[in-house]
Amino acid sequence: METKRTDIASLGEFGLIEHLTKALKPLNHSTVLGVGDDAAILDYKDKQVVVTTDLLLEGIHFDLTYVPLKHLGYKAAVVNFSDVYAMNAQPKQITVSLGLSKRFSVEDIEALYEGINLACSKYGVDVIGGDTSASYTGLTISITCLGEGDKETIVRRSGAKPSQLICVSGDLGAAYMGLQLLEREKTVFKGETEFKPAFEGKEYLLERQLKPEARKDIIERLAENDILPTSMIDISDGLSSELMHLCKNSEVGCRIYEDRIPIDYQTAVMAEEFNMNLVTAALNGGEDYELLFTVPIELHDQVAAIEGVRIIGHTTEKDLGAALITRDGLEVPLKAQGWVAPM
Repeated sequence: METKRTDIASLGEFGLIEHLTKALKPLNHSTVLGVGDDAAILDYKDKQVVVTTDLLLEGIHFDLTYVPLKHLGYKAAVVNFSDVYAMNAQPKQITVSLGLSKRFSVEDIEALYEGINLACSKYGVDVIGGDTSASYTGLTISITCLGEGDKETIVRRSGAKPSQLICVSGDLGAAYMGLQLLEREKTVFKGETEFKPAFEGKEYLLERQLKPEARKDIIERLAENDILPTSMIDISDGLSSELMHLCKNSEVGCRIYEDRIPIDYQTAVMAEEFNMNLVTAALNGGEDYELLFTVPIELHDQVAAIEGVRIIGHTTEKDLGAALITRDGLEVPLKAQGWVAPM
């Protein structure tokens, strides 16, 4: 059965926007006016506003050969939510801007928005506007997220002090191994008329790459236990890169321990299959969207008791630099080897 495909030009820019947003209803009291005017109206009263934006380009950040548009929409929204949670704040609104080439139909963009709306519904976020434009280079997605937080509890990258605990949520390296798996199957697929990808038993890795989640639950657990991190950042470009950012902004050094880095079993199996160094993948893979944060050492027992949080090291004086302590007790300088834009 042939799938219906409606030419975007048949609706026009404003018709497309109305088509995609007509069913949206505000979820937050701070959203006074969303889509439908020259600008949205927000009312945050005594809250502080945090703003973040993320740009996704086809061929650079995603490959539509293996990324479903619904998953892409979900991920595009969630990565912005993650940045807001990393400030210990709550995402409330997003604007969505799209660059569209002629090969996309109305149904394609509906699928993309289905993913965006699913993420917004799950995390309690309103779509309040955006823009669309023609594009000669495929699909471009730009999402800006606004969040709110209390002045006393917003957390920056710059608050860590020496001799504090370094903690991370979840596990690391799975999203990177999921990407390697997808790229491998894409390569195998070329030239095949009847092809079935070998994904059995690797569903977790695919989910971590295609449909990541922001760690709202960790923010809630920290608050429930009266733990306010001294610094925090989300892991989008790899643990090493984010640690370097945190140390630079806080003017501290750090020591993390190889045997404390949380790694899922499927990640380990996949790394062995690809003949990759497992720790390197966990340190530099990126797109895990876990939370990396520091807390005072006297909170050791409380933070260690939180499910989904692992203490992986401690901060030091700045002049000691940043290093990984291997299982053999060797001290290896950390290097920021996360994602770098191609030139």
